[in-house]
Amino acid sequence: MTKYSPNEADANNGSTYTAEFLRVKGLAERGVANAQHSLGFMYFNGQGVAQSYELAVVWYRQAAQSGLEHAQYNLGVMYQKGQGVEQNFEEAAAWYRLAAEQGYAAAQYNLGWLYAKGQGVANDTQQAMHWFSKAAEQGDAGAQNNLGMMYDTGKGVPQDFKQAIFWYRKAAEQGYARAQFNLGLRYDNGQGVPQDVGQAMSWYRKAADQGYAPAQFNLALRFDKGDGIAQDAQKAILWYRRAAEQDHASSQFNLGLIYDNGQGVPRDEQKALDWYRKAAEQGHAAAQNNLGLRYDHGQGVEQDYEQAQFWYRKAAEQGFPGAQYHLGLLYDAGHGVVVDHQEAIFWYRKAADQGHLRAQFDLGLRYETGRGVPQDYRKAMGWYRRAAEQDYVAAQYALGLLFDNDDGPQPDCNQANHWYRKAADQGHTQAQFALGLRYDNGLGVPRDYVQAHQWYLQAASQGHVRAQFNLGLMYLSGQGVPADASQAWLWLAMSERAGYAAAARYLKNAAGRMDPAQLAQVRERMEMLPG
Repeated sequence: MTKYSPNEADANNGSTYTAEFLRVKGLAERGVANAQHSLGFMYFNGQGVAQSYELAVVWYRQAAQSGLEHAQYNLGVMYQKGQGVEQNFEEAAAWYRLAAEQGYAAAQYNLGWLYAKGQGVANDTQQAMHWFSKAAEQGDAGAQNNLGMMYDTGKGVPQDFKQAIFWYRKAAEQGYARAQFNLGLRYDNGQGVPQDVGQAMSWYRKAADQGYAPAQFNLALRFDKGDGIAQDAQKAILWYRRAAEQDHASSQFNLGLIYDNGQGVPRDEQKALDWYRKAAEQGHAAAQNNLGLRYDHGQGVEQDYEQAQFWYRKAAEQGFPGAQYHLGLLYDAGHGVVVDHQEAIFWYRKAADQGHLRAQFDLGLRYETGRGVPQDYRKAMGWYRRAAEQDYVAAQYALGLLFDNDDGPQPDCNQANHWYRKAADQGHTQAQFALGLRYDNGLGVPRDYVQAHQWYLQAASQGHVRAQFNLGLMYLSGQGVPADASQAWLWLAMSERAGYAAAARYLKNAAGRMDPAQLAQVRERMEMLPG
């Protein structure tokens, strides 16, 4: 960050400078360089005279041409900021250089920045390093921090975390907030120093207390997550708010989440919306996506698909996968946009390529059904597999079905069983039923009625009608379980109540195997079950 402090150091409008101004002006007009510089300073700050950047430049120039280094520096600042002269980085660099070569630390620092940014001079990290080093050796905290950053990132020098720590500490111990934050980060990550949460928090706190928003955000995160310290929702909110009020976008977004979920505060949709909007307007992609979701579903605002589309697109164009997927959904449905299945697929693919599971699944479904794309089972399997390997349960079941299909691209009983089991273990009802069928009939596995019963039971307990029916038959015939007419009747009755007509005939069979008291008892149990 470029320094401008000397011009701005002492604008005390509470005192009368007129007499001093006249004295200094007399000396300046007689060619005294220090007086010329002081006169420029008075014009800059309006001390004893009406403020005039133009006249400040005139007097700074005269002093600078006499070789006065702080006048050369201030003239460089005027050219860099375009105050009293047209902004000109080349002129700024020239005047900074004259002062820097006389050992003026602030000029060395600013010249280093111009080389780092390539403003007024060719971008040159070696020259930036040279001038930052000159200033840092004189104790300039900003230059020390910048040297630390160069060693930290390996920019212009071999990466060296220990050297980075050395320079960060030099600046941090002078109270330089950015260096305190950077030192906190190194302790947080264990780079150049042993990882130490206490030290990280201490340095974050020093920077945060000076109002440095990134440090306030990191403190808030620690308290929010309870990461290495006791979780404290109120302290998290305090620090998020301090940073958010300085327009720190991630803090604004996290405050939105806190109000959205009612974490440590009463749930407040309007406050959540307000913070999301503040962050979104600064370009925060996750906030833009959440704002899009609000308008999409009419949550806290009137439903407005055009606004949803607007915010989804903002985030999608930044590469946010959730927004890309939701934008695809809008194109598929024609909400806020003209229906365009090709555009929908374009955005699904963008999201899917970044690992968005639902987008990968939906692309698989498109290729399987040929909706909006030529039907292609192999591509369907490819997209399903990408989601399935990340434990997306619907994709695991869909992949099992494709391998189970004799007319599919790659029939494979073992693979079908593998993916059905993956989905079934996550509680997918259809996959549990499919596994039950395979064990029941010996499809790709040895016939095993005990295993069949277990999988039917899991699916039936979740309301799968065919599983309830098959379970009833197993209890009726004693396959995989001891025969039990009351259990058979109960499961068959549940499937019949859900509309499975074939159960009626077997219900009579089960009823015929019980005495009236048993039948009355099982009917009573049935009435108590939710329908």
